Amino acid sequence: MRRLAFMLLFLAGSVASAAAADGAVADFYRDKQIRLVLSAGPGGGYAAYAQAFAPYFAKYLPGKPDIVIQNMPGGGGLRAMQYFAKVAPRDGSVLGLVHSSVPFAPLYGVAGANFDPRKMHWIGSINATNAICISTAKSGVRKWKDLFTGRYIVGGTGAGSQMETMPAMINKLFGTKIRIISGYRGGNEVYLAMQRGEINGRCGALVSSLQATRPGWLSKGKVVVPIAVGMKRNPLFPDAPALGEFVKDQRTRQILKLILLPLEMDRPILAPAGVPKARLAALRAAFHKAVNDPNFRADARRLRLEVKEVSGARIKRIIAKAFALPPDIVRAANEAMTVSGAESAH
Repeated sequence: MRRLAFMLLFLAGSVASAAAADGAVADFYRDKQIRLVLSAGPGGGYAAYAQAFAPYFAKYLPGKPDIVIQNMPGGGGLRAMQYFAKVAPRDGSVLGLVHSSVPFAPLYGVAGANFDPRKMHWIGSINATNAICISTAKSGVRKWKDLFTGRYIVGGTGAGSQMETMPAMINKLFGTKIRIISGYRGGNEVYLAMQRGEINGRCGALVSSLQATRPGWLSKGKVVVPIAVGMKRNPLFPDAPALGEFVKDQRTRQILKLILLPLEMDRPILAPAGVPKARLAALRAAFHKAVNDPNFRADARRLRLEVKEVSGARIKRIIAKAFALPPDIVRAANEAMTVSGAESAH
């Protein structure tokens, strides 16, 4: 009987503590403005996701704060990650929607990547995706074989971005001759450069970005997909071969799988280290509810945004898996993605 009474008292205390924690979180967020910092510029795929998701995220946060979006492009996402590592408030009032490739930059020794993504708090990712390379139809680059001619010219935003590391990797592992033009301020600028004819393509996790910001490009045949950057073909582009089809040995397969890990967490949201546990739990719970909200899903379909929930715990495991790989595989992947010979856009 005493044991039962003790258990009841313990449960009552736990419920009271949880209620007090929820109340404290609501008090903190009430009447506040939460900043959602994007590691990309305005007008691109990241902006489309942020604008669609932010109202639902705010809806499910205790205290229902406003969420304002701030763009912080630079260095292929490095600038924003450095901000979260060193400057951002650690109270849950500033969150980030960052490039999925940039958490892996320290693993590869990228200059300026002086942060540890394993120490940051991962809230969740709005999508997981497959990557593709696209080229304008008028460029004449339509097939895998055309990537060996030197006529395929792609744009990038910095050495840490997928737009540069992916074509560099394809060149190194498969012997293609893709030219990289670096220095654009964001994915939208790359698309504009394609329209102007400065470049004729872009590589990376592009499907959702294209559907959201250039919905007619694929459907009207303005761009084509010469290669799917994955182990298997993308069902949306069944005629485009996958890189995995051209892998000839197990070591290259391991290297390619490591390089493709960021695609498993395509639109990740983070909070800096040090956010109180109760607020972190509330952020993750709100993310889960928001990403599964039927109205958000309907908005995403209308805006042509891919959505596939990835939990913060899953993101943490993906990053830990990469950092635990044998050094020789990491070194080889790094060498494959090292951008050399890139030309300046300005």
